[in-house]
Amino acid sequence: MKIPVAEPIAEPIAESVAEPGTPAASATSTTVPFVVSLGVHVLLLLGLASIVRVTFVDQTLVLQSEIEEQDEIALEDFELDAKHFEDVGNEGDANLISESMAIATHVGPESPREIEQPLDKDVLVIDVLPTEELPEPNETDLLEKVDTTGTTEHPGGVDGAIDRIAFEIAASLRENKTLVIWLFDASLSLKSRRVAIADRFENIYRQLEDQKVGANGDLVTAVSAFGESTSFLTEAPVEDVASVAKVVRKLSPDVSGKENVFRAVAEVTEKWKSYRTKERRSVMIVVVTDERGDDFEYVERAIELVRKRGIRVFCIGNAAVFGREKGYVNFTDAKGTRWDNRPVDQGPETVRAERLQLPFWGAKAGGLERMSATYGPYALTRLCTESDGLYLVADENRGPRFDPEVMRDYPPDYRPIARYERDLESNLAKGALIRAAQINRATKVPTPRVRFRADTDANLRKGMVDAQKPFAEFDHHLKEIHQSLERGEKDREQLDTPRWRASYDLAMGRILAMRVRAYGYNLALAEMKTTPPKFERDASNMWRIAPTAEMDAPPMIRRMAKQSQEYLDRVIDEHAGTPWAMLAQRELSEPMGWAWKEGKMYIAPPASSKSRKQLEFEEEEKKRERNKPKRDPGPPPNL
Repeated sequence: MKIPVAEPIAEPIAESVAEPGTPAASATSTTVPFVVSLGVHVLLLLGLASIVRVTFVDQTLVLQSEIEEQDEIALEDFELDAKHFEDVGNEGDANLISESMAIATHVGPESPREIEQPLDKDVLVIDVLPTEELPEPNETDLLEKVDTTGTTEHPGGVDGAIDRIAFEIAASLRENKTLVIWLFDASLSLKSRRVAIADRFENIYRQLEDQKVGANGDLVTAVSAFGESTSFLTEAPVEDVASVAKVVRKLSPDVSGKENVFRAVAEVTEKWKSYRTKERRSVMIVVVTDERGDDFEYVERAIELVRKRGIRVFCIGNAAVFGREKGYVNFTDAKGTRWDNRPVDQGPETVRAERLQLPFWGAKAGGLERMSATYGPYALTRLCTESDGLYLVADENRGPRFDPEVMRDYPPDYRPIARYERDLESNLAKGALIRAAQINRATKVPTPRVRFRADTDANLRKGMVDAQKPFAEFDHHLKEIHQSLERGEKDREQLDTPRWRASYDLAMGRILAMRVRAYGYNLALAEMKTTPPKFERDASNMWRIAPTAEMDAPPMIRRMAKQSQEYLDRVIDEHAGTPWAMLAQRELSEPMGWAWKEGKMYIAPPASSKSRKQLEFEEEEKKRERNKPKRDPGPPPNL
């Protein structure tokens, strides 16, 4: 299509303008061609703008893929370093989730948005293989699938512990036929607990009946007892509940004083292993005791056997005494004699005692020697841990108790003893704490005498000399314990758990406080012995030494007092609500200095000054006391 082009104007525009005085008609005839030309150009431009040209290009997209064949890779091309696998399993650290895994499993703050556009059914074709219809899981089963490995529970006494065991039996029966082996401590101290459990046997099985589990031979029960040896009270597992309770009530006590519980666990495991291997039953062992067991060295063998057989071990026992071996029980023997505060082996809750056993000079310490560790003794709790069982605390002794939720952040180390020992070598602070505790247990800690007769200078001086004697040797032991702890100070920051940090800081704070108090006490006695002051009151006849905030001591002792305050304050601030914080608070409840205060005490007059009538009366009283019949309970029984 040809586009017409306007003819150029021949004359310049300036020449077409009329001269002044030219007629108007001449000007109009000159501008008409210009206006026509302009209008034609505008119409042509508008016509061109309305024309649209569409061009189609064939652009077929072709996807090409090519799979390159790779050479086969031999397994030997990869070298596996065995050292990375030696600690795999319950004894290792492999159960700790890595940072990358934690991120991968993290749920984001927003849920993914739904795609509203439906997929094309003709394109999306899924071949589904026919499968059997799966039954809906029992709601109770879903609620029971809780990880209880290695935990200590506080069910609320013996009754609560029995209810918890009934719960575990029911959960086991929903999955499989079950054998429950009750293993009772036969010692005299446990008689009341054995009877209490026997009285609740029928209630256990009644609960199982209500839940419609355990019938038709699905649940069978065996009963054994342990002391110095193991007794099998039922030769074969039975279904009859009444017979089981009867056997427990008639159990003959073991008076040997031995509790070989770990050997007993191994023996019942081997005796009734066929119920696990041949009958394919689940097997549970329930240990009932109030002590830690005497055959401590056999715990690893017992763990090996129950894990090999897939047997879970539960224990109904006492909480360990915090950081100590000895606990105390009350019981009544067969003759009706009541025995109170009889020492028994109930702890510690760790492999070794990690607490210094130091008295509190000047501060009230009632019950602190019996405070609960919240956890059970190490070996029994470890046995439950390794077998996926539970340690159920039925009694926490008479001392202070602590919130299990707070103490959940302070669990003992339940790894094998060999791993524990290696940690003591790898961290100087841990090793130093254990060595200091060992020295402390071998040290006799004297109790400071605080009242001194001062009616004469000779009596006062004699009292001072007698009180000073045990402190000369004691100061040497305190220095040895302190130096042991100081050697681990540089590794204190590498302590990897709150329990270790609390234990180390408390030990340092208390040993420093004890050194300050011992030094000040010895110095105060020496000064009183050489230059005793005069009484301000005529009636005074004794001196009493008491704690005071004022401290007249050398700079080194003052620095120790300041360091002790810093360690103990850190324990209180960082470990509130724990036994460590309570002990630190008690240590700081009295100042570390000493001061003398005068007073009056009763001093018996010399015998020669008594009247004849008074002497006859006293002699008659002594005679009546000697002739009073006394019931001899005999030697205390072995527990």
